[in-house]
Amino acid sequence: MLSIEIDGRNYNIPEGKNLLEFLLENGFDIPHLCYHPALKSIGACRMCVVEVEGSKNLVTSCTAEIREGMKIKTNSPLVKESREVNLSLLLKDHPDDCMTCDQNGNCALQDLAYEYFPSGKPLFGYMKEKRYQIDDSSEFIVRDLNKCIKCQLCVRVCDEIEGMSIYSMVQRGHQSYPSTFMNLPLAQTNCVSCGECASVCPTGAIVEKPSIGKARWNKVEKVKTTCLYCGVGCQIDVYFDPKRNDIVRIQGSSENKEVNDAVATCVKGKFGYGFVNHPDRLKSPLLKKNGEFVPVEWDEAIDYTVKRLIEIKEKYGPDSIGFLSSARCTNEENYLLQKIARAVIGTNNIDHCARLCHASTVAGLSMTFGTGAMTNPMEDIENAEVIIVTGTNTTENHPVYGSRVKRAVRNGSHLIVIDPRKIDLVDYAELWLRNLPGTDLAILNGLLNVIIHENLIDEEFIHKRTEGFEEVKKVVEKYTPSYVAKIAGVDEKKLVKAAEMYAKAKTASILYAMGITQHVSGTKNVIAIANLAMATGKIGKPGSGVNPLRGQSNVQGAGDVGCLPNVFPGNQPVSNDSVREKFKKAWNIEYLSDKNGLTSVEMFDAILDGRIKALFVMGENPVMSHPDESHVRKALQKLEFMVDMDIFPNDTTKYAHVILAASSGFEKDGTFTNTERRVQRVRRVLNPVGNSKPDWMILRDLMNRLGYSASYNSPREIMEEISRVSPIYAGISYDRIDRKGIQWPCRSAEDEGTPILHQNSFSTENGLGKFISVEYTEPPEIPDEEYPFYLSTGRILYQYHTGTMTRRVKEINDIRPKVEIEINPDDAKNLGIKNGEIIRVTSRRGSIEGPAKITERSQKGLVFIPFHYAESPANMLTLAAIDPIAKIPTFKVSAVKIEKVKVEDHVVN
Repeated sequence: MLSIEIDGRNYNIPEGKNLLEFLLENGFDIPHLCYHPALKSIGACRMCVVEVEGSKNLVTSCTAEIREGMKIKTNSPLVKESREVNLSLLLKDHPDDCMTCDQNGNCALQDLAYEYFPSGKPLFGYMKEKRYQIDDSSEFIVRDLNKCIKCQLCVRVCDEIEGMSIYSMVQRGHQSYPSTFMNLPLAQTNCVSCGECASVCPTGAIVEKPSIGKARWNKVEKVKTTCLYCGVGCQIDVYFDPKRNDIVRIQGSSENKEVNDAVATCVKGKFGYGFVNHPDRLKSPLLKKNGEFVPVEWDEAIDYTVKRLIEIKEKYGPDSIGFLSSARCTNEENYLLQKIARAVIGTNNIDHCARLCHASTVAGLSMTFGTGAMTNPMEDIENAEVIIVTGTNTTENHPVYGSRVKRAVRNGSHLIVIDPRKIDLVDYAELWLRNLPGTDLAILNGLLNVIIHENLIDEEFIHKRTEGFEEVKKVVEKYTPSYVAKIAGVDEKKLVKAAEMYAKAKTASILYAMGITQHVSGTKNVIAIANLAMATGKIGKPGSGVNPLRGQSNVQGAGDVGCLPNVFPGNQPVSNDSVREKFKKAWNIEYLSDKNGLTSVEMFDAILDGRIKALFVMGENPVMSHPDESHVRKALQKLEFMVDMDIFPNDTTKYAHVILAASSGFEKDGTFTNTERRVQRVRRVLNPVGNSKPDWMILRDLMNRLGYSASYNSPREIMEEISRVSPIYAGISYDRIDRKGIQWPCRSAEDEGTPILHQNSFSTENGLGKFISVEYTEPPEIPDEEYPFYLSTGRILYQYHTGTMTRRVKEINDIRPKVEIEINPDDAKNLGIKNGEIIRVTSRRGSIEGPAKITERSQKGLVFIPFHYAESPANMLTLAAIDPIAKIPTFKVSAVKIEKVKVEDHVVN
């Protein structure tokens, strides 16, 4: 601590603390225009100047180096005069058009002008003649550089946080301005529409298009909540108009640097809120009568649902009913649904979409580490000397985290990418291993083979912290670089170099996602990654670890609170007698099934063979998200009863007998648990649309009508119950996570949470990590003469999951309104296909059509199709073969054929 004097009072300030931050935190009114807590300070606007005794010139407080004994004046006559002059110089090059500006009432420059020049007459007047044309080419923002004050915030945020460097300052002196490359319109650059430049701009130089111009900023309110999209869990400030019950703006919350850098957003998190008041919203419960859905009152809908569930339970038994929960609903809502399944109906047939994305992570890491979750916090990636990215298109699927990876590389980390497609991160990689689809396990075993052969293992870690290494050593012996190269098609030298880079690094992190997990060998792939980390001691310490990236906002939390067929909340096995006794007592019931329930994929097989008669779906769209769409549709048609709870009608709700109108994530309270195990608040911003209700209220009412007394008055009370029954959530409470989330395990009210797992021991019974031998096997379906191409499915930046939300946001959907089937240029040439021409892709399960996108991203022989588009459903083609351990489907490898479609034969659905 350093002792300094400010305006005649003594203060202790931490060494290295930014002076402006300290002044603002302690109530000093210091004007500033170019400062942002997430960015490096440059002192460009010079509004934050202070007088320091002994200094010849005034000092910008945002860049000041604090020294012991400094005496500072923040509001002396000299300081005031300097601020007036500096502000006048800025206003001299600024138009006098506040009343017509979109930022009127929300502009830092305007506020200062009113404060320093209440008469409205700055020293040098205002801009007399506009210099720049307005750029409105972007779907999302407008750039009017006539209002630019040269603060460089847009340049810095795009460079330092997003890592895109779309802007740079050109010209010199007062003529300088932030320009794109060659002064291109923004829409013609590589801009990814994150909107961060608009978030940090202190004036109207960069503003957001959608509805911002309609906002009266003096009537707008703000709520901090958690983003509803991917598993990063960005903390966002939502500005809304309570009179219109509508959102007008979203930006990254400056309070939460550990999650999203106190400013970062992606295009979906920033601009993807237009679905909230879309005309398609379900505004009341619907009951199917004579084949048509009819609006009904809540009592009628719930009474009918309860009646049918009881009838089916009594006629066929509790296991005749299945429940699908949702990674887009809160922890509290998922907890209540699994409680209905287990405590009220009496079945463990409860699952959610983790089965389709990360079930193999849960299985593989539980078997090896004892806990199936990300081991290190997201911000820790910048401490990694080496980063392996495999099976994750991070910059598109987790854009804010992808920016962290890019920043880490820029700051000295070495990146290795293992992927069949040329993802964006390849451009930042030192090594790219372009393997054949489905050969990941051979590569991972090959890396371990090289590490063992070159004696790069961490013998001390293996000896003290693990067991089973010798058996694994024997199994990987045959996975020599030459052997792996024949299987995977990778360069032997690159494989060796990748192994050496990873093993020799002091810290190294492995990032992966569904390119690793969505295979019949998904669990084995995850085990092989865990083997690599343990063999090199890259686990349980900063900058290292095994870090799966979760796809949806609460896919981690839904599993944590028990929406899996084999575990109660807190990953406690349903087969354990003492665990069941604990839950019977906690829930005040006499019976809990000890039999593992069916997974979501198994439920559809069980419907077709008559074992499942009724299905309860909450916030899911299995017709679009499950493999082999025809198989799913046939199953849903056979159900005796189905209830679906959602915010929009979709391809699955068509088969329901009752649709319960739920509220969106902006219309309720609760919590999400993000990909790094951080439990964070979800706060209500808007009132529920129409007569819709938050899911937790609907479930509470169902429980009571089903005969179980549920007296929850708020999600807070539900979380209190979760913390009582789940040891890993025992220290979680709304009060503790009000400003900043906590990473589980958090076992008491005094526990600060666990940012890094397995630091001293693993979560297994004896505390040792388990090496497990895994052998590569060929995918169940590979290209042949009839179906000569690999098919891989996935996601793109500008859509989300089954498209129910993003395809109802006009500005986002306009960028990628229809499917694009990615095909390699050589394949396109051989088939006579031109870019944009309609092609038909056919597998053994069906066909879809769409325009071809000829791109080097796909290697020769590989077709990539995003699964967001109902009119061209990629999962019409995918194979329903499942991992025997995790029961996850194989979305990443199917065999297809391609043909060009005559224009007259193309039918648009």
